[in-house]
Amino acid sequence: MRVVLAEDLFLLRDGLIRTLEEHGCEVVAVDNGPALRRALLDGAAPPDVAVVDVRLPPTFTDEGLRAALEARRARPGLPVLVLSQYVEQLYAHELLAGGDGAVGYLLKDRVTDTAQFVDAVRRVAAGGTVMDPQVIARLLSRGEARGSVGDLTPRERDVLELMAEGRSNAAIAGGLHISESAVAKHTASIFAKLRIDPSPDDNRRVLAVLAYLRR
Repeated sequence: MRVVLAEDLFLLRDGLIRTLEEHGCEVVAVDNGPALRRALLDGAAPPDVAVVDVRLPPTFTDEGLRAALEARRARPGLPVLVLSQYVEQLYAHELLAGGDGAVGYLLKDRVTDTAQFVDAVRRVAAGGTVMDPQVIARLLSRGEARGSVGDLTPRERDVLELMAEGRSNAAIAGGLHISESAVAKHTASIFAKLRIDPSPDDNRRVLAVLAYLRR
């Protein structure tokens, strides 16, 4: 798997490179926005996935995210996993706006868990959606303030949060210690209350939920 990694902090970048290479990845590392644009857009074949810090030189604002969004417009479906120091809802919304999947948003403190980080990279590269639990909580809170999730029961919210992390019904059942049939019933109720048609595809289901919460 070929990974373009954009991170300006040397120690973090070096650690991520080592982690990815130890798990069989070929890594192209850059440390600024212009270099990231070149790595994502130049050449005949795109990388399998881009791991991108939101804030990169030269602006240290949202240079990394802008480069990633530009690359996804030029190459629809390009897998992008964004790393951020804080929960920034606007960035999460922009990343998810296309609704194409193959996206992720993790807080940087998650990358210290090697297994979780590598799993997130692989899931995004495979076309999945990975959202940090803290980001999901903020999106849900924002939705509730508009009345979009206020009718959900506490258990339905638990299911929705795990659903938004890209978990299958089996994984949700295991995490909540309930049956898969109970998960299916909760899922049907969630979509009915949110007026979203359910889909058998987990990734599309996650994107539908997050798209609703962005409105």
